[in-house]
Amino acid sequence: MRILGIDPGYATIGFGLVEADRAQLHMVTYGAITTPAGLPLSKRLYQIGTDMEDLIGQLKPDVISIEELFFNTNITTGIAVAHGRGVILYAAERCGVPLYEYTPSQVKMAVTGYGKAEKRQVMDMTRRLLKLPSVPRPDDAADALGLAICHARSFTSRLPQLKDVRETI
Repeated sequence: MRILGIDPGYATIGFGLVEADRAQLHMVTYGAITTPAGLPLSKRLYQIGTDMEDLIGQLKPDVISIEELFFNTNITTGIAVAHGRGVILYAAERCGVPLYEYTPSQVKMAVTGYGKAEKRQVMDMTRRLLKLPSVPRPDDAADALGLAICHARSFTSRLPQLKDVRETI
C-alpha cells in the first residue's frame, strides 16, 4: 500500500510517501510544497490545490493520511491552516484518493508508543522506523512521514480483523 502522509499548512505543506507491506515500511520520497509569503491567501490556496493535484498524480498513492487540526494559541494562523487543509481535502477527493485523518496524539502513539511524546521523539522514531540516516527536513516532511506511518500501523492492525471475526460468530 502506498500511503501519502500530509502535514497541512498554507506556507509549507509537508508530504511523505511510504510503502507499507504488513509490518514492513519503506520511505519512497518526502518533501514540502511551499507558497510565497507575499501572495494573498486566495492565491496561495489555489497554488496548494494545483500542486497537491499534481503531487497526487505523480506519486499515485492508494490512500492519504492527513493530520486533524489542533488549535493552539494563535487562532489567526490556525484559520489560515484550516483553509489550506480544506483545499488539500478537496484535492484528495477530486483525485479520488481515500483520505484518513489522525490527531497529533494518535500519530505520537503510533510512531512512539506514547501519545504525549515530544516532537523530537516522534521525528527520531520516524527516522528509525524508516531506516533513514538522518531526520527528514523540513520538519513538516518528517511530520508527514509520521502520518503515513500512523496510517500503516492503524490499517495493518489486527483489531479490525478480530472485530469482523467476532461479528460472524
